Parts: sequence; C-alpha cells; structure tokens
Amino acid sequence: MRKLTLTSTALVALSFIPATANAADDTAQCGDVSIAQLGWAAAEVTTNIAKFLLEQGYGCDVSLVQSDTIPAITSVAENGEPDVVTNLWLNSAGDAYAKLEEGGTIKTLTSVLDPGGVEGWWIPTSLATEHPELKTIEGVLAHPEWVGGQFNNCPDGWGCRVVSDNLARALDLKGHGIEVFNHGSGETLASSMGAAVTDGKPWFGYYWGPTVPLGKYDMTRVSLGEYDKAKFDPLQNPDTPDPKVSDFPAAPILTAVTTDFAKSNPAVTQFFTNMTFKTADMSALLAWKEQNNASNQEVAVYFLTSSPDTWSAWVNDGAREKLSALID
Repeated sequence: MRKLTLTSTALVALSFIPATANAADDTAQCGDVSIAQLGWAAAEVTTNIAKFLLEQGYGCDVSLVQSDTIPAITSVAENGEPDVVTNLWLNSAGDAYAKLEEGGTIKTLTSVLDPGGVEGWWIPTSLATEHPELKTIEGVLAHPEWVGGQFNNCPDGWGCRVVSDNLARALDLKGHGIEVFNHGSGETLASSMGAAVTDGKPWFGYYWGPTVPLGKYDMTRVSLGEYDKAKFDPLQNPDTPDPKVSDFPAAPILTAVTTDFAKSNPAVTQFFTNMTFKTADMSALLAWKEQNNASNQEVAVYFLTSSPDTWSAWVNDGAREKLSALID
C-alpha cells in the first residue's frame, strides 16, 4: 500500500497548485472545458487524467459532466455541449452520432483505446467447460436452465442496452425460457458477475473490456454467429423493427469534440487527438485502482508519476514543461 500512500500525498499537494501558477504562454488561455463523464471505470480514469493534464498543463477550467452514451450524444445535438466526449463506444452510439458527424456538429478525433474494446455476451469459463454447448447462443437457447434462466442486461441509457434489447427480441430469449434482467447500474451488473463466478453459479449476460471484471474473472464469450454490418447497424437504434441477429464487432472507442470547440480550442483539441491508451495498459490501471481501493484522482496521479513517457507525448511543449516541473 506504500504506492497508494505516496499517490494520495501527491494528489493532495498537487491539487492546491493553481493551474495558472507557471510562466504565461498560450496554454494559459484555455478557459472552460466540459467533458462528458461516462459511467464506467475506463471512462472515469480517462477523464480524470485528462482533467489533471489540462488544468495543470494548459490552465483550463475543466468540468466533468455525468452522463452516458445516448444522453451525451443527445446533449451535444440539442445544446452543443459537453465540449468533449471520450470513451465513446461507436458501435453503441447508433445513427444519432453518425448524423451529428455528417451534419458537422461533432468531430471524431481519435481512438482513445488501441486497438479498442471488446463487447459481447458472456458466461463463466467454468460453465463453458462443464457445458461446451453454451459457447454458442444456440446451445444457450437449447439449455436455458444451465445459465440460470436469466440474461443480465445493461442499465438504461447505455448504448449496449439498446443493442441487447433488440437482440433479446430477435432471439426470443423470453420464449426460450430466459428472462431479461435489466440492471439499474454498472455496479450491480459487475457485482452479479463477480458473485456468480465466486460462488460457482451460472451467469449469462452482457459485458465489455477493458474492465476489471473481465480481467479479474475467467469468462468465455458466447458466439452469436458472424458479425453482419447490415444486421448489426439497425440493432443500435431503439425498438428497431424486425431485428436480426449479429454478433458484436470489434469496438472502436473514440474521443470526439464539437466542431465549435475544435475551432476555438486548437491546442486542447490536439491534446485529445494525441491522447490514446493501449487497451492492456488501461486494464492494468483499472486493476491497480481496485487493488489499492484508489479514487479516480489517485489513479490519475499514479499514471502521471509512473508513465511520463506516455503522457508527455500527448501534450505540447508549454504544458510538458509545466507538468514535468510539477511532477518531478
């Protein structure tokens, strides 16, 4: 726990240093930046790291706006804010994001995770070993009792909820004896998986990576068949008529900004364009966070002190000088 103690001390010390205390340059003119704080661990870690770098390196006043995928896109469309949406799972964003991009309201900057994310429907590997038939959705539908007769679904407001709701109708889960349980939060979805694996009980449901649960628990992805773009794209829209079955594709996870913000804040826009994590590195950060019972702010300081070669490539010269002096 010594690393956590040092990180906590650094966090307290650094949080009291004014963002504009260093020599004046163009980064000090940043102003206000609003970032959507999407409701899962990798997004929370990403935004807190960005907040620290922007405030202490660029002199920004950063606000994190609690949201989820669909509400964040809706807010950009209706209000032109928040300025930045990061950790946006494009596969779950539906036509709404494409229309915003085509209409010039929002601009895609980069894939914030390299090579991206994985999502799908999962069962514990111990269950797949006991019943190999469950590795395919056909096997699950034929033996609903083996998965406990329940599908663990995403919370309302998540893009994966829309896709999984449509898939549940396309596969007629209820008609095959599988009830859909809609979790009220990401926390209960994760804890249901953890409790089932720990107790050796069946579990069947949606999950994604990089996340602590998929790194911590041995899970097997259930094949839903081949990915078919023509079938999958309509699944991203609520209550799509006559949904068809397609597996989830490899998931690009994006950072996007409003076009107005990109024009008025080129330095910050370039920072977000550069800000990319290796997926494996993000999983390691999430594991460190859980192991040390750390806050998102403590994870940010841990990353900044342990990975200077990574973040220093994201920022401009002025910000790099300020941050290096601060952290060293």
